[in-house]
Amino acid sequence: MYRYSRRYTGPLQAIIMDWAGTTVDFGSRAPIEGFRQLFASRGIELSEAEARGPMGAEKREHIRQLCALPRIAQCWQQQFGQRPDSSDIDAMFEDFIPMQIKAIAATAELIPGVTDLLAWAQPRGICIGANTGYARSMVAGLLARAAEQGYSPQSMVCADEVSKGRPYPYMSLANVMELGVENLAACVKIDDTQPGIDEGLNAGMWTVALACSGNEVGLSLEEWQGLTADEREAYRQPAREKFYRGGAHYVVDTIADVVPCLEDIGRRLASGEKP
Repeated sequence: MYRYSRRYTGPLQAIIMDWAGTTVDFGSRAPIEGFRQLFASRGIELSEAEARGPMGAEKREHIRQLCALPRIAQCWQQQFGQRPDSSDIDAMFEDFIPMQIKAIAATAELIPGVTDLLAWAQPRGICIGANTGYARSMVAGLLARAAEQGYSPQSMVCADEVSKGRPYPYMSLANVMELGVENLAACVKIDDTQPGIDEGLNAGMWTVALACSGNEVGLSLEEWQGLTADEREAYRQPAREKFYRGGAHYVVDTIADVVPCLEDIGRRLASGEKP
């Protein structure tokens, strides 16, 4: 039984960010191309909407959830005479790794606003961590390419390095342990998927959801920039509503819009608010 309460009133200590759709790969295209190519290799056509459904999950789990979709399971039954089992999923995951590595390398450009956020955080002593649904074997090229563009997080955790991926909080908790963070209320999780936001909420952090640069819209930067204001709003509004219903503290378009949220969180922390 607790007999007291306390309030943290210090500054932000850490920002934990996702990769695809958050800091790189506007539209989160790499995973989609990989999953569609993977299922095509089994003779099954996967729609983009189907491929995006479990986005944010660890990639083997993502494949398992896709195989559990009634339409996919039925197609598999027709193709192979039985429903996909764990050995099929294991084999698919092994085949997926080189496909994903290639797709990640082709889509590793930083999303506009990342370096501005880093420039804001650094003089304030705020640590930067990153985590991902990708396996460690998939990300070497991504990390190298991001570093060339000026982004090297101080902590990096992959989904296969914890016992459970998103929405469990374990990756974010591993990040903050590596970063030496004292108080989880002083941390912010930024993500473009609901499982990623759930991860931050489950870890006791503030959360900022990105409505337009990632999985919810799924358009490349060029496609997004080519839309009219009304077309953008038609994409933006349902994504914003979904994330707010899912408990996100803030919802903005892209990483370029995050700094005002962080400044507001700093003010709320100073007044004793908690996530």
